[in-house]
Amino acid sequence: MGAFAAALLALLLAAMAAPPAEAAVGVNWGTLSSHRVPPPVVVDLLRANRIGKVKLFDADPAVLRALAGSGLQVMVGVTNAELAAVAGSPAAADAWVAQNVSRYVGRGGVDIRYIAVGNEPFLTSYQGQFQSYVIPAMTNIQQSLVKANLASYVKLVVPCNADAYQSASLPSQGVFRTELTQIMTQLAAFLSSSGAPFVVNIYPFLSLYQSSDFPQDYAFFEGSTHPVVDGPNTYYNAFDGNFDTLVAALGKIGYGQLPIAIGEVGWPTEGAPSANLTAARAFNQGLMNRVMNNKGTPLRPGVPPADVYLFSLFDEEQKSILPGNFERHWGIFSFDGQAKYPLNLGLGNPVLKNAREVPYLPSRWCIANPAQNLDNVANHLKLACSMADCTTLDYGGSCYGIGEKANVSYAFNSYYQQQKQDAKSCDFDGNGMITYLDPSMGECRFLVGIDDSKSSAVSSCGCGCGVCCGVWVLFFWVFMYLRMMGSV
Repeated sequence: MGAFAAALLALLLAAMAAPPAEAAVGVNWGTLSSHRVPPPVVVDLLRANRIGKVKLFDADPAVLRALAGSGLQVMVGVTNAELAAVAGSPAAADAWVAQNVSRYVGRGGVDIRYIAVGNEPFLTSYQGQFQSYVIPAMTNIQQSLVKANLASYVKLVVPCNADAYQSASLPSQGVFRTELTQIMTQLAAFLSSSGAPFVVNIYPFLSLYQSSDFPQDYAFFEGSTHPVVDGPNTYYNAFDGNFDTLVAALGKIGYGQLPIAIGEVGWPTEGAPSANLTAARAFNQGLMNRVMNNKGTPLRPGVPPADVYLFSLFDEEQKSILPGNFERHWGIFSFDGQAKYPLNLGLGNPVLKNAREVPYLPSRWCIANPAQNLDNVANHLKLACSMADCTTLDYGGSCYGIGEKANVSYAFNSYYQQQKQDAKSCDFDGNGMITYLDPSMGECRFLVGIDDSKSSAVSSCGCGCGVCCGVWVLFFWVFMYLRMMGSV
Protein backbone atom coordinates (compact mmCIF):
# COMPACT_ATOMS: atom_id res chain seq x y z
CA MET A 1 0.00 0.00 0.00
CA GLY A 2 1.42 3.40 -1.00
CA ALA A 3 2.03 6.24 1.44
CA PHE A 4 -0.84 8.32 0.04
CA ALA A 5 -3.22 5.37 0.23
CA ALA A 6 -2.13 4.68 3.80
CA ALA A 7 -2.74 8.31 4.69
CA LEU A 8 -6.22 8.16 3.20
CA LEU A 9 -7.00 4.99 5.12
CA ALA A 10 -5.74 6.58 8.34
CA LEU A 11 -8.04 9.54 7.67
CA LEU A 12 -10.96 7.15 7.27
CA LEU A 13 -10.23 5.37 10.53
CA ALA A 14 -9.88 8.68 12.33
CA ALA A 15 -13.23 9.82 10.96
CA MET A 16 -14.87 6.64 12.22
CA ALA A 17 -13.26 6.74 15.66
CA ALA A 18 -13.16 10.46 16.48
CA PRO A 19 -15.65 11.39 19.20
CA PRO A 20 -18.07 14.24 18.53
CA ALA A 21 -17.55 17.67 20.03
CA GLU A 22 -18.23 17.83 23.74
CA ALA A 23 -21.62 19.14 24.85
CA ALA A 24 -22.21 19.91 28.52
CA VAL A 25 -25.99 19.53 28.30
CA GLY A 26 -27.78 16.24 27.76
CA VAL A 27 -31.24 14.80 28.40
CA ASN A 28 -32.79 11.78 30.05
CA TRP A 29 -34.76 9.71 27.53
CA GLY A 30 -37.34 7.67 29.43
CA THR A 31 -39.79 5.33 27.70
CA LEU A 32 -42.54 4.68 30.28
CA SER A 33 -45.31 5.64 27.90
CA SER A 34 -47.93 3.93 25.78
CA HIS A 35 -47.48 6.73 23.22
CA ARG A 36 -43.84 6.25 22.27
CA VAL A 37 -42.44 8.35 19.48
CA PRO A 38 -40.47 6.01 17.16
CA PRO A 39 -36.81 6.07 18.22
CA PRO A 40 -35.53 7.32 14.82
CA VAL A 41 -37.85 10.33 15.13
CA VAL A 42 -36.53 10.96 18.65
CA VAL A 43 -32.93 10.83 17.43
CA ASP A 44 -33.77 13.33 14.70
CA LEU A 45 -35.33 15.55 17.38
CA LEU A 46 -32.19 15.38 19.52
CA ARG A 47 -29.97 16.20 16.56
CA ALA A 48 -32.21 19.07 15.41
CA ASN A 49 -31.82 20.59 18.87
CA ARG A 50 -28.06 19.89 18.86
CA ILE A 51 -28.32 17.84 22.03
CA GLY A 52 -25.14 15.79 22.11
CA LYS A 53 -25.64 13.57 25.16
CA VAL A 54 -28.46 11.22 26.10
CA LYS A 55 -28.96 9.16 29.25
CA LEU A 56 -31.03 5.97 29.05
CA PHE A 57 -32.44 3.98 31.95
CA ASP A 58 -31.84 0.61 30.32
CA ALA A 59 -30.41 -0.67 27.04
CA ASP A 60 -33.49 -0.86 24.81
CA PRO A 61 -32.41 -2.46 21.49
CA ALA A 62 -34.77 -0.31 19.40
CA VAL A 63 -33.43 2.86 20.99
CA LEU A 64 -29.80 1.80 20.57
CA ARG A 65 -30.33 0.83 16.94
CA ALA A 66 -31.76 4.29 16.28
CA LEU A 67 -28.76 5.91 17.97
CA ALA A 68 -26.34 4.08 15.69
CA GLY A 69 -24.18 6.56 13.84
CA SER A 70 -25.99 9.55 15.34
CA GLY A 71 -22.90 11.06 16.95
CA LEU A 72 -24.69 11.32 20.31
CA GLN A 73 -22.81 10.29 23.42
CA VAL A 74 -24.88 7.66 25.22
CA MET A 75 -25.26 6.41 28.77
CA VAL A 76 -26.94 3.00 29.00
CA GLY A 77 -28.22 1.53 32.24
CA VAL A 78 -28.08 -1.69 34.22
CA THR A 79 -31.50 -1.64 35.88
CA ASN A 80 -31.84 -2.19 39.61
CA ALA A 81 -33.58 -5.48 38.86
CA GLU A 82 -30.47 -6.67 37.00
CA LEU A 83 -27.97 -5.76 39.73
CA ALA A 84 -28.14 -9.01 41.72
CA ALA A 85 -27.48 -11.23 38.70
CA VAL A 86 -24.61 -9.10 37.40
CA ALA A 87 -23.08 -8.77 40.89
CA GLY A 88 -23.25 -12.49 41.53
CA SER A 89 -21.80 -13.79 38.28
CA PRO A 90 -18.89 -12.61 36.08
CA ALA A 91 -20.48 -14.64 33.28
CA ALA A 92 -23.72 -12.67 33.67
CA ALA A 93 -21.72 -9.44 33.49
CA ASP A 94 -19.94 -10.68 30.35
CA ALA A 95 -23.30 -11.49 28.78
CA TRP A 96 -24.75 -8.10 29.72
CA VAL A 97 -21.83 -6.20 28.20
CA ALA A 98 -21.85 -8.36 25.08
CA GLN A 99 -25.60 -7.95 24.60
CA ASN A 100 -25.94 -4.27 25.47
CA VAL A 101 -22.60 -2.64 24.71
CA SER A 102 -20.16 -4.59 22.55
CA ARG A 103 -22.67 -5.46 19.84
CA TYR A 104 -23.54 -1.80 19.31
CA VAL A 105 -20.12 -0.25 19.71
CA GLY A 106 -18.55 -2.80 17.45
CA ARG A 107 -21.24 -3.14 14.83
CA GLY A 108 -23.75 -0.34 14.98
CA GLY A 109 -21.59 2.64 15.78
CA VAL A 110 -23.34 3.70 19.01
CA ASP A 111 -21.08 6.04 20.97
CA ILE A 112 -21.61 4.51 24.41
CA ARG A 113 -19.55 6.50 26.92
CA TYR A 114 -21.10 5.43 30.22
CA ILE A 115 -22.84 2.50 31.84
CA ALA A 116 -25.04 3.47 34.79
CA VAL A 117 -24.86 0.64 37.32
CA GLY A 118 -28.32 0.85 38.86
CA ASN A 119 -30.54 3.90 39.16
CA GLU A 120 -30.52 5.59 42.55
CA PRO A 121 -29.79 2.19 44.19
CA PHE A 122 -29.09 3.81 47.58
CA LEU A 123 -32.48 5.54 47.75
CA THR A 124 -33.73 5.53 51.34
CA SER A 125 -37.09 4.07 50.36
CA TYR A 126 -35.36 0.95 48.96
CA GLN A 127 -34.26 0.13 52.52
CA GLY A 128 -30.88 -1.17 51.41
CA GLN A 129 -32.15 -3.93 49.11
CA PHE A 130 -29.73 -3.03 46.29
CA GLN A 131 -26.88 -1.63 48.35
CA SER A 132 -24.70 -4.73 48.59
CA TYR A 133 -24.86 -5.40 44.86
CA VAL A 134 -23.46 -2.12 43.54
CA ILE A 135 -19.70 -2.50 44.03
CA PRO A 136 -19.61 -6.22 43.05
CA ALA A 137 -21.68 -5.39 39.93
CA MET A 138 -19.28 -2.58 39.02
CA THR A 139 -16.30 -4.87 39.55
CA ASN A 140 -17.73 -7.58 37.33
CA ILE A 141 -18.80 -5.20 34.57
CA GLN A 142 -15.40 -3.50 34.64
CA GLN A 143 -13.73 -6.87 34.14
CA SER A 144 -16.12 -7.57 31.27
CA LEU A 145 -15.22 -4.24 29.65
CA VAL A 146 -11.53 -5.12 29.99
CA LYS A 147 -12.14 -8.44 28.21
CA ALA A 148 -14.01 -6.58 25.46
CA ASN A 149 -11.19 -3.99 25.12
CA LEU A 150 -13.64 -1.21 26.03
CA ALA A 151 -12.51 -0.29 29.55
CA SER A 152 -10.50 2.72 28.44
CA TYR A 153 -13.49 4.25 26.65
CA VAL A 154 -16.67 3.16 28.43
CA LYS A 155 -16.85 4.34 32.04
CA LEU A 156 -19.00 3.06 34.89
CA VAL A 157 -21.06 5.42 37.06
CA VAL A 158 -23.80 5.10 39.69
CA PRO A 159 -26.56 7.74 39.53
CA CYS A 160 -27.28 8.63 43.15
CA ASN A 161 -30.25 10.39 44.66
CA ALA A 162 -29.34 13.45 46.70
CA ASP A 163 -30.66 11.67 49.79
CA ALA A 164 -27.37 9.74 49.87
CA TYR A 165 -25.89 12.73 51.71
CA GLN A 166 -27.20 15.21 54.22
CA SER A 167 -26.36 18.28 56.24
CA ALA A 168 -27.55 19.59 59.56
CA SER A 169 -28.07 23.04 58.05
CA LEU A 170 -25.10 24.23 55.98
CA PRO A 171 -23.50 22.88 52.78
CA SER A 172 -20.05 22.74 54.40
CA GLN A 173 -21.44 20.27 56.94
CA GLY A 174 -22.42 17.78 54.24
CA VAL A 175 -21.80 14.10 55.00
CA PHE A 176 -22.94 10.83 53.49
CA ARG A 177 -25.56 8.85 55.39
CA THR A 178 -23.79 6.84 58.08
CA GLU A 179 -24.72 3.47 56.61
CA LEU A 180 -23.34 4.58 53.22
CA THR A 181 -19.97 5.97 54.29
CA GLN A 182 -18.01 2.81 53.55
CA ILE A 183 -19.66 2.03 50.23
CA MET A 184 -19.43 5.66 49.10
CA THR A 185 -15.72 5.62 49.86
CA GLN A 186 -15.36 2.47 47.74
CA LEU A 187 -17.46 4.03 44.97
CA ALA A 188 -15.47 7.27 44.98
CA ALA A 189 -12.20 5.32 44.84
CA PHE A 190 -13.50 3.31 41.88
CA LEU A 191 -14.64 6.43 40.02
CA SER A 192 -11.40 8.27 40.74
CA SER A 193 -9.25 5.41 39.46
CA SER A 194 -11.25 5.09 36.23
CA GLY A 195 -11.63 8.80 35.52
CA ALA A 196 -15.43 8.78 35.85
CA PRO A 197 -17.56 11.42 37.62
CA PHE A 198 -19.78 11.05 40.63
CA VAL A 199 -23.34 11.25 39.23
CA VAL A 200 -26.04 12.84 41.38
CA ASN A 201 -29.69 13.71 40.81
CA ILE A 202 -30.71 17.09 42.25
CA TYR A 203 -34.33 18.26 42.44
CA PRO A 204 -35.02 21.65 44.06
CA PHE A 205 -38.67 21.17 43.01
CA LEU A 206 -39.01 18.25 45.40
CA SER A 207 -37.58 20.31 48.25
CA LEU A 208 -40.22 22.95 47.59
CA TYR A 209 -42.99 20.39 47.10
CA GLN A 210 -42.20 18.46 50.28
CA SER A 211 -41.78 21.41 52.65
CA SER A 212 -44.17 24.29 53.19
CA ASP A 213 -41.33 26.17 54.91
CA PHE A 214 -39.00 26.02 51.91
CA PRO A 215 -38.53 29.53 50.42
CA GLN A 216 -39.93 29.44 46.88
CA ASP A 217 -37.41 31.87 45.42
CA TYR A 218 -34.54 29.74 46.78
CA ALA A 219 -35.59 26.96 44.37
CA PHE A 220 -34.80 29.17 41.36
CA PHE A 221 -31.77 31.09 40.10
CA GLU A 222 -32.81 34.74 40.23
CA GLY A 223 -31.59 35.28 43.77
CA SER A 224 -33.35 34.73 47.08
CA THR A 225 -34.61 36.81 49.95
CA HIS A 226 -33.65 33.87 52.16
CA PRO A 227 -29.99 33.14 51.26
CA VAL A 228 -28.01 30.58 53.23
CA VAL A 229 -24.86 32.03 54.78
CA ASP A 230 -22.15 29.43 55.34
CA GLY A 231 -19.04 31.09 56.69
CA PRO A 232 -17.49 33.09 53.82
CA ASN A 233 -19.96 31.63 51.31
CA THR A 234 -23.51 32.71 50.59
CA TYR A 235 -25.98 30.52 48.73
CA TYR A 236 -28.80 32.11 46.77
CA ASN A 237 -30.28 28.94 45.27
CA ALA A 238 -30.96 25.36 46.31
CA PHE A 239 -29.05 23.82 43.42
CA ASP A 240 -25.72 25.36 44.48
CA GLY A 241 -26.39 24.52 48.11
CA ASN A 242 -27.19 20.90 47.33
CA PHE A 243 -24.22 20.54 44.98
CA ASP A 244 -21.79 21.88 47.57
CA THR A 245 -23.26 19.63 50.25
CA LEU A 246 -22.12 16.75 48.06
CA VAL A 247 -18.72 18.41 47.52
CA ALA A 248 -18.30 18.65 51.29
CA ALA A 249 -19.41 15.03 51.79
CA LEU A 250 -16.90 13.84 49.18
CA GLY A 251 -14.20 15.88 50.88
CA LYS A 252 -14.84 14.17 54.19
CA ILE A 253 -14.10 10.76 52.65
CA GLY A 254 -10.99 12.04 50.88
CA TYR A 255 -12.35 12.71 47.38
CA GLY A 256 -13.18 16.41 47.46
CA GLN A 257 -11.87 16.97 43.92
CA LEU A 258 -13.83 14.15 42.24
CA PRO A 259 -15.70 15.47 39.16
CA ILE A 260 -19.47 15.65 39.59
CA ALA A 261 -22.08 15.21 36.86
CA ILE A 262 -25.78 15.94 37.26
CA GLY A 263 -27.67 12.82 36.19
CA GLU A 264 -31.15 14.32 36.59
CA VAL A 265 -32.42 17.85 37.17
CA GLY A 266 -35.57 19.57 36.03
CA TRP A 267 -39.01 20.93 36.86
CA PRO A 268 -42.46 19.48 36.06
CA THR A 269 -45.11 21.43 34.21
CA GLU A 270 -48.21 20.22 36.06
CA GLY A 271 -49.44 17.93 38.80
CA ALA A 272 -48.78 20.24 41.77
CA PRO A 273 -49.42 23.91 42.64
CA SER A 274 -45.78 24.82 42.04
CA ALA A 275 -45.58 22.78 38.81
CA ASN A 276 -46.50 24.84 35.78
CA LEU A 277 -45.08 26.02 32.45
CA THR A 278 -43.88 29.36 33.83
CA ALA A 279 -42.01 27.80 36.76
CA ALA A 280 -40.53 25.02 34.62
CA ARG A 281 -39.23 27.48 32.06
CA ALA A 282 -37.83 29.78 34.75
CA PHE A 283 -36.01 26.93 36.48
CA ASN A 284 -34.62 25.18 33.42
CA GLN A 285 -33.55 28.40 31.69
CA GLY A 286 -31.96 29.63 34.89
CA LEU A 287 -30.12 26.33 35.19
CA MET A 288 -28.93 26.48 31.59
CA ASN A 289 -27.70 30.06 32.02
CA ARG A 290 -25.84 29.00 35.16
CA VAL A 291 -24.19 26.07 33.38
CA MET A 292 -23.25 28.17 30.37
CA ASN A 293 -21.54 30.90 32.39
CA ASN A 294 -19.10 28.36 33.94
CA LYS A 295 -19.39 30.15 37.27
CA GLY A 296 -19.39 27.00 39.36
CA THR A 297 -20.37 27.03 43.04
CA PRO A 298 -18.82 28.59 46.15
CA LEU A 299 -16.88 25.38 46.94
CA ARG A 300 -15.95 24.86 43.27
CA PRO A 301 -15.66 28.33 41.75
CA GLY A 302 -15.18 28.32 37.99
CA VAL A 303 -15.79 24.57 37.79
CA PRO A 304 -19.24 23.70 36.41
CA PRO A 305 -20.60 20.13 36.57
CA ALA A 306 -18.94 17.68 34.19
CA ASP A 307 -22.30 17.09 32.49
CA VAL A 308 -25.89 18.09 33.13
CA TYR A 309 -28.70 15.78 32.00
CA LEU A 310 -32.10 17.48 32.02
CA PHE A 311 -35.00 15.45 33.29
CA SER A 312 -36.60 14.79 31.07
CA LEU A 313 -37.03 14.66 27.33
CA PHE A 314 -40.72 13.62 27.27
CA ASP A 315 -43.70 13.30 29.56
CA GLU A 316 -44.23 9.65 30.56
CA GLU A 317 -47.83 8.85 31.40
CA GLN A 318 -47.06 5.35 32.68
CA LYS A 319 -44.78 6.47 35.50
CA SER A 320 -45.92 5.82 39.05
CA ILE A 321 -47.76 8.73 40.62
CA LEU A 322 -46.97 7.56 44.16
CA PRO A 323 -44.69 10.60 44.70
CA GLY A 324 -47.33 12.86 43.09
CA ASN A 325 -49.14 13.52 39.83
CA PHE A 326 -46.20 15.64 38.67
CA GLU A 327 -44.17 12.47 38.06
CA ARG A 328 -45.76 12.13 34.62
CA HIS A 329 -45.05 15.70 33.53
CA TRP A 330 -41.30 16.38 33.70
CA GLY A 331 -40.74 16.60 29.94
CA ILE A 332 -39.40 19.67 28.19
CA PHE A 333 -41.38 18.16 25.31
CA SER A 334 -44.88 16.72 25.48
CA PHE A 335 -45.30 12.98 24.86
CA ASP A 336 -45.20 13.56 21.09
CA GLY A 337 -42.08 15.71 20.92
CA GLN A 338 -43.73 19.14 20.83
CA ALA A 339 -41.88 21.79 22.85
CA LYS A 340 -43.85 22.94 25.87
CA TYR A 341 -42.15 26.32 26.23
CA PRO A 342 -39.25 28.30 24.74
CA LEU A 343 -35.92 27.10 26.12
CA ASN A 344 -32.39 27.95 25.06
CA LEU A 345 -30.10 25.03 25.90
CA GLY A 346 -27.00 26.99 24.89
CA LEU A 347 -26.33 24.58 22.04
CA GLY A 348 -26.97 26.90 19.11
CA ASN A 349 -30.77 27.04 18.93
CA PRO A 350 -32.50 29.96 20.71
CA VAL A 351 -35.64 27.85 21.22
CA LEU A 352 -36.50 24.17 21.10
CA LYS A 353 -37.44 22.64 17.77
CA ASN A 354 -40.40 20.25 17.57
CA ALA A 355 -40.29 16.63 16.47
CA ARG A 356 -41.12 16.07 12.81
CA GLU A 357 -42.89 13.23 11.03
CA VAL A 358 -44.56 11.95 14.19
CA PRO A 359 -46.84 9.05 13.14
CA TYR A 360 -50.07 10.06 14.84
CA LEU A 361 -53.15 7.89 14.84
CA PRO A 362 -56.09 9.33 12.84
CA SER A 363 -57.64 12.59 14.09
CA ARG A 364 -60.51 11.18 16.09
CA TRP A 365 -61.43 11.19 19.74
CA CYS A 366 -63.69 9.37 22.19
CA ILE A 367 -66.04 11.55 24.23
CA ALA A 368 -69.03 11.14 26.53
CA ASN A 369 -72.16 10.50 24.51
CA PRO A 370 -74.25 13.69 24.82
CA ALA A 371 -77.44 11.65 24.45
CA GLN A 372 -76.69 9.76 27.68
CA ASN A 373 -76.79 10.97 31.28
CA LEU A 374 -73.75 10.49 33.51
CA ASP A 375 -75.45 8.55 36.29
CA ASN A 376 -73.76 5.25 35.47
CA VAL A 377 -70.27 6.26 34.38
CA ALA A 378 -68.43 6.15 37.71
CA ASN A 379 -67.07 2.62 37.21
CA HIS A 380 -66.18 3.35 33.58
CA LEU A 381 -64.37 6.50 34.65
CA LYS A 382 -62.46 4.57 37.31
CA LEU A 383 -61.47 1.89 34.81
CA ALA A 384 -60.34 4.41 32.20
CA CYS A 385 -58.22 6.36 34.66
CA SER A 386 -56.71 3.22 36.20
CA MET A 387 -55.42 2.21 32.77
CA ALA A 388 -54.68 5.58 31.14
CA ASP A 389 -53.50 8.96 32.46
CA CYS A 390 -56.02 11.32 34.07
CA THR A 391 -53.59 13.34 36.19
CA THR A 392 -54.23 16.50 34.16
CA LEU A 393 -57.81 16.53 35.53
CA ASP A 394 -56.64 16.92 39.13
CA TYR A 395 -55.76 20.13 40.95
CA GLY A 396 -52.65 21.62 39.41
CA GLY A 397 -53.36 19.97 36.06
CA SER A 398 -53.95 21.69 32.73
CA CYS A 399 -57.49 20.23 32.49
CA TYR A 400 -58.53 20.94 36.06
CA GLY A 401 -61.98 22.53 36.29
CA ILE A 402 -63.23 21.77 32.77
CA GLY A 403 -66.53 20.36 34.06
CA GLU A 404 -68.04 16.97 34.85
CA LYS A 405 -68.97 15.88 31.33
CA ALA A 406 -65.65 17.12 29.94
CA ASN A 407 -63.84 15.17 32.67
CA VAL A 408 -65.59 12.02 31.53
CA SER A 409 -64.75 12.75 27.89
CA TYR A 410 -61.10 13.33 28.76
CA ALA A 411 -60.87 10.04 30.65
CA PHE A 412 -62.67 8.12 27.91
CA ASN A 413 -60.38 9.58 25.26
CA SER A 414 -57.21 8.87 27.21
CA TYR A 415 -58.19 5.22 27.43
CA TYR A 416 -59.30 5.11 23.78
CA GLN A 417 -55.98 6.51 22.56
CA GLN A 418 -54.02 4.16 24.82
CA GLN A 419 -55.91 1.29 23.17
CA LYS A 420 -54.77 2.60 19.76
CA GLN A 421 -58.29 3.84 18.91
CA ASP A 422 -59.89 0.42 19.05
CA ALA A 423 -63.59 1.20 18.48
CA LYS A 424 -64.62 -1.23 21.24
CA SER A 425 -62.60 0.79 23.76
CA CYS A 426 -64.93 3.77 23.26
CA ASP A 427 -68.16 1.93 24.03
CA PHE A 428 -68.39 2.16 27.83
CA ASP A 429 -71.84 0.53 27.73
CA GLY A 430 -73.08 3.11 25.27
CA ASN A 431 -71.77 6.09 27.26
CA GLY A 432 -68.96 6.86 24.82
CA MET A 433 -68.93 7.93 21.20
CA ILE A 434 -66.26 8.64 18.58
CA THR A 435 -65.98 12.16 17.19
CA TYR A 436 -63.88 13.76 14.47
CA LEU A 437 -64.14 17.22 16.06
CA ASP A 438 -61.27 18.04 18.39
CA PRO A 439 -62.79 18.43 21.90
CA SER A 440 -59.72 20.23 23.31
CA MET A 441 -60.49 23.42 25.20
CA GLY A 442 -58.11 26.19 26.20
CA GLU A 443 -54.92 24.72 27.64
CA CYS A 444 -56.60 21.33 28.03
CA ARG A 445 -55.43 19.19 25.15
CA PHE A 446 -57.29 16.00 24.27
CA LEU A 447 -54.49 13.91 22.85
CA VAL A 448 -54.32 11.82 19.71
CA GLY A 449 -52.12 8.78 20.22
CA ILE A 450 -49.08 7.66 18.29
CA ASP A 451 -49.07 4.75 15.88
CA ASP A 452 -46.02 2.89 17.14
CA SER A 453 -46.47 0.17 14.55
CA LYS A 454 -44.87 2.58 12.09
CA SER A 455 -41.21 3.44 12.13
CA SER A 456 -39.61 6.45 10.59
CA ALA A 457 -37.63 5.73 7.44
CA VAL A 458 -33.89 5.69 7.89
CA SER A 459 -31.32 6.69 5.36
CA SER A 460 -30.59 4.33 2.51
CA CYS A 461 -27.23 3.21 3.85
CA GLY A 462 -29.04 1.65 6.81
CA CYS A 463 -27.26 3.63 9.51
CA GLY A 464 -30.05 6.05 10.31
CA CYS A 465 -28.21 9.34 9.90
CA GLY A 466 -25.94 11.40 7.72
CA VAL A 467 -22.87 10.90 9.93
CA CYS A 468 -22.75 7.16 9.34
CA CYS A 469 -23.59 7.50 5.65
CA GLY A 470 -20.86 10.08 5.23
CA VAL A 471 -18.31 7.72 6.74
CA TRP A 472 -19.30 4.93 4.39
CA VAL A 473 -19.20 7.24 1.37
CA LEU A 474 -15.65 8.10 2.39
CA PHE A 475 -14.89 4.41 2.79
CA PHE A 476 -16.23 3.75 -0.74
CA TRP A 477 -13.94 6.32 -2.35
CA VAL A 478 -10.92 5.13 -0.35
CA PHE A 479 -11.68 1.59 -1.48
CA MET A 480 -12.01 2.70 -5.11
CA TYR A 481 -8.72 4.60 -4.92
CA LEU A 482 -6.88 1.64 -3.41
CA ARG A 483 -8.35 -0.67 -6.03
CA MET A 484 -7.28 1.70 -8.82
CA MET A 485 -3.74 1.79 -7.41
CA GLY A 486 -3.66 -2.01 -7.21
CA SER A 487 -3.39 -2.05 -3.40
CA VAL A 488 -6.51 -4.20 -2.91
